Amino acid sequence: MAEEQANEANNEEVKQQFIIQKIYSKDISFETPNSPKLFTEKWEPELKVDLHTAINPLAEGVFEVVLTVTATVTVGEKTAFLAEVQQAGIFNVTGFEKVQLDGMLGSYAPNILFPYAREMVSDLVNKGGFPQLILQPVNFDAIYSQHLQQQQEQQSDEKTAADAIH
Repeated sequence: MAEEQANEANNEEVKQQFIIQKIYSKDISFETPNSPKLFTEKWEPELKVDLHTAINPLAEGVFEVVLTVTATVTVGEKTAFLAEVQQAGIFNVTGFEKVQLDGMLGSYAPNILFPYAREMVSDLVNKGGFPQLILQPVNFDAIYSQHLQQQQEQQSDEKTAADAIH
């Protein structure tokens, strides 16, 4: 009897699962607005990298995560190139509480997608006739933590402003 109750309790526990269903390139863009003239000038580039993550629920426990990586290189005032890659994945994520789920989708999934996006950016730049560009690793855990802290500060500011009105 006790064994049956223990088995039922174990069966009721929800298993935590994080399954990669699909990884794919959603959108790719490469622009060289100042070529070919830029190829004749001294190459002293400045790199700016922007990252953005979007989470789209598809079904119960199924999410599309889209990591957008935009690399802009300028030489002086001129844009040498702009490479933008939207690397996406479909993930089955079940058995996690909301806070854990948000962390999995906001940090863990982008960590999985970034190497694919980094390789795509590197290939685009190389095939565009520019020197090799290797994007440095990104700490998505730190970015996600910073995002949470900013949300908490914003909510605190909104509460303070609402209290001041009343």
